[in-house]
Amino acid sequence: MLKKVFMAPDPGRIRLRFATRAVLGIGLAVVACGLAGHSLTGAITGGLAALLALFTVTDATVRGQAVTTALMPAVGLPVLAVAAALQDHPVARDAAFLAVVGLGVYARRWGPRGHALGIFAFMLFFAAQFLHARTGQLLELSASVLLSVATAGAVRFGLWCYERRLPPVAVPAPPGGTGLARITTRQAVQATAGAGFALLVGQLVSGERWYWAVGATWWAFVNTTSRGETLVRGFRRVLGTIIGAGLALFVALPAHGDAALTVLVVAVSVFGIFYTAALSYTWMMLWVTVLAAMLYGLLGVLTPSLLALRMAETGVGALGAALAVVFVLPVSTHSVTDAWIQRALRCVHACTAQTAARLAGDPDADPAPTVTELEQLLARVRLSVAPLVHPLNPMLGRKRRARRVLALLDDCAREIRGLVAVAADPEASHDARLAAACWRVEAAVEALTTGRDIELRTAPSATEPALAHLHTLERTLAELSTPLRTPSGSPLVGA
Repeated sequence: MLKKVFMAPDPGRIRLRFATRAVLGIGLAVVACGLAGHSLTGAITGGLAALLALFTVTDATVRGQAVTTALMPAVGLPVLAVAAALQDHPVARDAAFLAVVGLGVYARRWGPRGHALGIFAFMLFFAAQFLHARTGQLLELSASVLLSVATAGAVRFGLWCYERRLPPVAVPAPPGGTGLARITTRQAVQATAGAGFALLVGQLVSGERWYWAVGATWWAFVNTTSRGETLVRGFRRVLGTIIGAGLALFVALPAHGDAALTVLVVAVSVFGIFYTAALSYTWMMLWVTVLAAMLYGLLGVLTPSLLALRMAETGVGALGAALAVVFVLPVSTHSVTDAWIQRALRCVHACTAQTAARLAGDPDADPAPTVTELEQLLARVRLSVAPLVHPLNPMLGRKRRARRVLALLDDCAREIRGLVAVAADPEASHDARLAAACWRVEAAVEALTTGRDIELRTAPSATEPALAHLHTLERTLAELSTPLRTPSGSPLVGA
């Protein structure tokens, strides 16, 4: 695991920039709150708002990111006001919290913007419980949120907007549908049910820190679409929390009262959250737990028993999410995985068609955007297949098939990238053999996505780079037909 996190490639140092900018943006937001005379509670609220503004906004364009960031206070501040107003009315507060959970997940149907705004609304309600916010503090807390989001935005879109030099990256939307067939709708119901369980049991475990359980349930549903993904995410959250709590015993407790050490550990924790988020949810949760422990240290309430309580509440929340995805409108890993693979294969088809048109001399044909989309879709396939290749999965046959599918899809992507690179050469030419090879690749994709057999023809060895890539791609697609089918011949990956 250490090698996976610290030795993983970081093309363009994107993760390093992401994490370093987060430390800068959140640090400046907290400093701004301090200079404005805000209390420790206000500074913590502002720091959280800045963290969310820098972490959750993933629109494809910089302009879209700026709009979503600007909308955050408009969505979050009313939720914060409701949470503070209902602090002394437990039944109404709990009902409002569950409503925020359901609506926050349902908002994901509107893509990255709905996703980010849903998280922001949930976390401000959560923060009100964490800080025991009252209506008398609303003016200060609202000012902290506005000031911090503005500061984070100034860093992200002004001081250090490295995204302007990167091509837009479209985040694939979950498989569609209508009504309860839509995954985001089913997840909204699941998350509300799971959060309800976590809220009730969490209050039995602790009448004061119950919201940790609700938070654990909520985050189990973030960036997941199937039963298996949610179960794996819940497991990793519990594991990361346990390891993080153990680390906090040796870091957060000794730092109690030491301002310089506290600032250093908080900065390292923020960096760790942002740097490891794309690599390992377990590691991200480790740093989240250490950060939470440091904040409780600042508030003067950190004890070993509090860390033990956090682990217990996290377990309750993960159990709530697990029960919800298994028994409430379950979304099978197979159905989601199959949908992502189908979309990835259709993207291979689109890449090939665009490349063929480019080689034929069409000046408007540009395969580059479809290659970017393919990379994003393959990332979603890996996430969806993660439950099948997890070390704890006892179904070895399915695990082998899933790994084979991932390997072959990666091979497809490599050949597509090579093909597109050849097509970008202005000296590249097009002939009848290229047209025939492209047609065979497209036919192979059609066969895979419709469940038909692929007719693989023996092609002569090619010296031309484009033909070589196309022939290898055709063979790889033919090899995919075996692991994508059950012995009965039906298309299946994660059954």
